[in-house]
Amino acid sequence: MHMTTISIIGSGTMATAVAGRVAKAGHAVEVINRNAAKAQALAAKLEAGATTGTYGAAPAGDIVILAVPYGSVATVVADFGDALDGKVIIDLANPVNADMTGLVTPAGSSGAQETAKRLPEGAHVVKAFNTIFGHVLAKGGRIDAFIAADDAQAKARVSTFLESLGLRPLDVGGLNMAQTLEALGLMMIGLAKNGAGSWNIAMNINIG
Repeated sequence: MHMTTISIIGSGTMATAVAGRVAKAGHAVEVINRNAAKAQALAAKLEAGATTGTYGAAPAGDIVILAVPYGSVATVVADFGDALDGKVIIDLANPVNADMTGLVTPAGSSGAQETAKRLPEGAHVVKAFNTIFGHVLAKGGRIDAFIAADDAQAKARVSTFLESLGLRPLDVGGLNMAQTLEALGLMMIGLAKNGAGSWNIAMNINIG
């Protein structure tokens, strides 16, 4: 994949981990945050070439990573409105409750599907990164990255992007499968807190 601009909305732990990995892979990173100072601070931490974008305006990247907590996603999507039309939107949120014991999404839906309803029609949501803990992603290494999406072209582009980051993209199906990926994200949290006793874990699939 040739070097491309990837826009990241957010500047928290997950945004920082993803942005670091994206910059290391040689992509240009555009950091966007409602708080411009926070966006600048993250951009300054990254490899050369990171820029900041204007919150609410059209992001520079064709791939836009929504790296904000699930509780903020609806507001962010509303603030950008049609500025996200035509973009491939990576949704990495785990819609977990406050004590991380359950999901807050409506029955039969997922955070990604709820977000898709709010986006312009020309935007394509791809669920990715939600099963990888930020600090594990930041450490490097080839980690399995599950993706779910309805649009085949958007899915192919995100697969190529994940490959470029040194991850192994694994397609699990349509966007409805984001329900399963978000449940898997919750399971990873439960596993870290209980059986594994460590947050330094990643899900690895043995094929064959």
